[in-house]
Amino acid sequence: MQQLATTSRSAIGFILVVAILDIVAMGIVIPVLPPLIEEFAGSTADAGWINGVFVALWALMQFVASPVIGSLSDRYGRRPVILLSAAGLAADYVLMALAPDLWWLAVGRIVAGITSSSFTTVYAYMADVTPPEGRAKAYGLIGAAFGGGFVLGPLIGGVLGEISPRAPFWFAAALSSVVFVYGLFVMPESLAPEKRMAFSWRRANPFGALMLLKSHRELSGLATVNFLLHFSHHVFSAVWVLYAGHQFSLTTAQVGMLLAGAGGLDMVVQGLFVGPVTKRLGERATMIVGLLGGAAGLASMGLAPDALWFALALLPNALWGLAMPTLQSLMTRLVSESEQGQLQGANMSVASIAGVASPLFFGWVYSVTVAAGAEAPYPGASFVIAAAILALGACLGWAVARRAMRAV
Repeated sequence: MQQLATTSRSAIGFILVVAILDIVAMGIVIPVLPPLIEEFAGSTADAGWINGVFVALWALMQFVASPVIGSLSDRYGRRPVILLSAAGLAADYVLMALAPDLWWLAVGRIVAGITSSSFTTVYAYMADVTPPEGRAKAYGLIGAAFGGGFVLGPLIGGVLGEISPRAPFWFAAALSSVVFVYGLFVMPESLAPEKRMAFSWRRANPFGALMLLKSHRELSGLATVNFLLHFSHHVFSAVWVLYAGHQFSLTTAQVGMLLAGAGGLDMVVQGLFVGPVTKRLGERATMIVGLLGGAAGLASMGLAPDALWFALALLPNALWGLAMPTLQSLMTRLVSESEQGQLQGANMSVASIAGVASPLFFGWVYSVTVAAGAEAPYPGASFVIAAAILALGACLGWAVARRAMRAV
């Protein structure tokens, strides 16, 4: 029994190392990819909508590939899927480091969307090596690893970007190679052969999981709140970096430090505040505080008169971290224990749909507001619109969550 517990702890350590290295590698390219797109595009207006298309491509690949990769890991085991993903990401970062034009960068984002879909396998690996009563804590560790990666990644990428816009891609490729070698020689398989199941396209269909959300009126309403939350959040991936450079002349290093600070604030809120605030206010009120805090932060960014105001807007925006855990908790109350996995798959599908539509929309809004001779020359419009959408989500969430709590 003691040997089994030791093996489990070792496996948890292995997968946490894989998770943090993967996220650091992804975060490294965040500060430099939009400026590289702008360099190829020739103008910040064109870069806005092109970057939106690139983010949407990544999310679309996630939507298609995530359930397929999850099913493949059920059939062949977690370890080979994670290894292939790491190798694919390493090759993809090399491709983007050498990309001579926008078309090659687009191919790189497509490959990245497919290979990074293995994050579902990371969660499945953790479920394999922990008992049911310990999984909430284990998933919290993965969340902390992801948060730490998003702190370190943009910070490193911002510093390396000052040396060369291609340097962060090379460093990310090296980190993904380390994950591959580490997994190849150290990480054990977590899924025993007798527990594997045959691959099924019906089970790997992303649209099948969405049908669960139609089974309950309140569940559909909360899923809509989830969509609005993710739709608003993608204003960061679509235009945040471009807006910071265009409006406030922030350097790549400064953008990286701000993104690292935002990641650190998110870690603090989710790691330290969610539990006590929920205990005091309840899940419904905590979710609304989080949504309204995020809306206030977004509006402040869009209305910021200078770089200091823009940076300080990250403080109320960090309250956004209260919304997602409580929203997820409310949704889990409305389905049976046997449907929890399907619910998470459906939530990922909703997030992916938002990830396709939102960057295209906000990229277009940013493009038309910064273009020469724009009829509405207001670069912060994307953030103000995102704030309004999130506030709408808070209003809907307040009504739907009341009915949901009565239904359980």
